[in-house]
Amino acid sequence: MLNIKGSSGFVLTRILCCCIGTATATLGVIAAAALAVEPVSEATEPNVSVTIAETTTESVETESVEAVSLVGSVRQLELSQLELSQLELSQLELNPSEEAVAPSAVVPSLVASPTLAQVTSVSELSDVSPGDWAYSALQRLVEEYGCLEGYPDSTFLGNRAMSRYEFAAGLNACLDVVLALLPIDGNSEIDSLRRLQEEFAAELAVVRSQIDTLETDVAELRANQFSTTTKLTGQVFSHLNYATASGDIQAEGTSPFVGGRDAAGAPIVRTITEDPAVTFTYLAWLNLTTSFTGQDRLQLQLAVGDGASPANTFVSAGLFNTYGTPFTLSRVRQDDEPVIRELFYSFPVGDQLSITIGPRINWYRHFDNNRFTFLVTGANSFNSSGGTQVNAVDRGAGIVAQWDIADWIDLRLGYLAENTEFLPGPRSSSDPTRGLFGGANTLTGQVGIYPSDNLNLRFLYTRSNLEPNAAGFIGGAVSEPLYGLADDGFGGPLGIATADTFLFNFDWLVTQGFGLFGRYSYGSTHLFPTTVGRANGSVNAQSIQIGTAFPDLFKPGALATISYLQPFELLDGRNFLVSGGGNGGIQKEIEASYRYPVSPNFAIVPSIYWIMEANNFSNNPDIFVFNLQTQFSF
Repeated sequence: MLNIKGSSGFVLTRILCCCIGTATATLGVIAAAALAVEPVSEATEPNVSVTIAETTTESVETESVEAVSLVGSVRQLELSQLELSQLELSQLELNPSEEAVAPSAVVPSLVASPTLAQVTSVSELSDVSPGDWAYSALQRLVEEYGCLEGYPDSTFLGNRAMSRYEFAAGLNACLDVVLALLPIDGNSEIDSLRRLQEEFAAELAVVRSQIDTLETDVAELRANQFSTTTKLTGQVFSHLNYATASGDIQAEGTSPFVGGRDAAGAPIVRTITEDPAVTFTYLAWLNLTTSFTGQDRLQLQLAVGDGASPANTFVSAGLFNTYGTPFTLSRVRQDDEPVIRELFYSFPVGDQLSITIGPRINWYRHFDNNRFTFLVTGANSFNSSGGTQVNAVDRGAGIVAQWDIADWIDLRLGYLAENTEFLPGPRSSSDPTRGLFGGANTLTGQVGIYPSDNLNLRFLYTRSNLEPNAAGFIGGAVSEPLYGLADDGFGGPLGIATADTFLFNFDWLVTQGFGLFGRYSYGSTHLFPTTVGRANGSVNAQSIQIGTAFPDLFKPGALATISYLQPFELLDGRNFLVSGGGNGGIQKEIEASYRYPVSPNFAIVPSIYWIMEANNFSNNPDIFVFNLQTQFSF
């Protein structure tokens, strides 16, 4: 319903815009409906009308319209003599100080007339300004449709009250313009639409079929939102490596793997006088990750490589890969022979507990992590990427459980029996004479505390059983916390040793571009001679690491690190060491690396390692190792 009595020209303007918009939309709907798949009905004469409620003197509005409602179709206005009298009476009541204006005198000056010059811009109306509340509506009617004019004196008199006659005349003029603009020609237009429908009947049928298929597929996806999938990813590392010493290096043992004592019972010492050659090596990991539910993971990692660090030329027996060696500069059991490096299955138990079980679990996936010393993106040497006194089992068969107690604390427990891929077999866990509990194994517990997103604290304890090698010595690559080789103190063999290691690990992102990290560990290895009459003993040592990190240096995703560490400071039990004790010195290292991501799938990592008092000989000259690493990931 529309209450017009006493309304102004501005109100008329807004109403006409509404009517034109409605008429245009209605004709658009008629055209769209004709394109539907259903047959087109016979054309009928459009029935367009506006219903205007009768107005009484009690419903007079001034300068505004409170409600506008277009009902049904536009019908021609039929005003009775009584309504006209009431309308003229209300006009007089609303303008007591003005002379009543007859409808016939007003309408021609509001509605476009062929006898008057058409106003082409609303700016030609002197009493209309952009601040008027109906300015945009008036501008559209004048400039787009050309169905309204001003008075002969170039005024619009938008605040003057209008009658129903004025409204009817203005509405009719504007609808005539709209109908003239729309190319609807009765049955001919409908016939054209019907012809188009018939011509594209096949295409419409195809579209309908495709929609049905899509609906079926969507229903299937909703019912089965996950299916078993296997994802292939990989990393390829290459290393250009060079090591040099500033003088002759003393090292214990006859080689990096064999130690012994001379006739006087002292450790055998050899001297290295030549620098190793420059090497160029590779290591590749291929990962097959399968999920059955979307929350679990079956992980299979294959590894192949031929890496060997030139720095190992200078090490004492049992210290292989203990300084100047990036973690990924390593070989597998035999050159170019693929091996299974990891094989495990992880699954959740409730919302807070997850379990990992498998024949070859990577200990470093679960324990002693650090945001600045991850072996791929951060401080990357064997000594920097993890604690030097953990863990005796790199990969093993067993189980790991992680309990996320709260957002700021978690508890991790793991038991692994040795099953490391690069060792000669049979390995402990798969050997029937030793099995899961009789050979080398470790039990690890870790509490992680995370006070904020920028600070991580980890407290770790490991209990280890260590097997002697073929010569009866404890030590080598999988005998942490002991570095080097140990016997019973007289060259005799040892039985299975036990060890306890305590470690603290932290990383702190001080600012977005600067961080700190570090580790401290203490380890005690308990030795049990097999020769009757020889006393048990222990070798006790500690290690220290402290470093700085510079995330996003020069590029987002980049990371530079500088660290200082003492990998194995002997505190007690030197008499049991066949190798690794040196002359009482303390080996120290400074490492610097910078990972620069050239692209999301390619990075270069230059690194420098400075080793002082190598092999714990205080008089050994410095060793420098230079490495250029490239990383491809896919």
